[in-house]
Amino acid sequence: MKTASGHKRAGTSGTRRGASPDKHREEQKPPRLARVAKGRKPQYFSDPAIDKLLSITMSLIGELSVTRDRLDTVERLLASRKVLRIEDIEGYLPTPEVAAARERKRQAYLARVLRAVEAELTETTHPSMPKSAEEVIAAVSR
Repeated sequence: MKTASGHKRAGTSGTRRGASPDKHREEQKPPRLARVAKGRKPQYFSDPAIDKLLSITMSLIGELSVTRDRLDTVERLLASRKVLRIEDIEGYLPTPEVAAARERKRQAYLARVLRAVEAELTETTHPSMPKSAEEVIAAVSR
């Protein structure tokens, strides 16, 4: 039996009178754990944008790690079944057409990943933006 403070009382078995310890364990249900975090996300840097960038970076790191593990599995399976050797992959030289296709895919991927950075750069370098410190001071002093 437990006291009001939640501690077990000395000399008690923790089971109800007349109930076997095994039966008592069967009646207990495991605690339900929340599947989502509650409360505010912690902020590690003074600028929330840096926290977002860190979050994006960590997500990409996780995705890349999984992709590398899966690729390693495919390579090992292919090698074990004598479909190809790891050396074949290491020594592969893409044709100009394959290299060009890979470059297009790489550029599209980078554009997607860096879209937010590109948008901010475009905004800050827009022709309507002030070009010098004097122009900035004049713009905010109006």
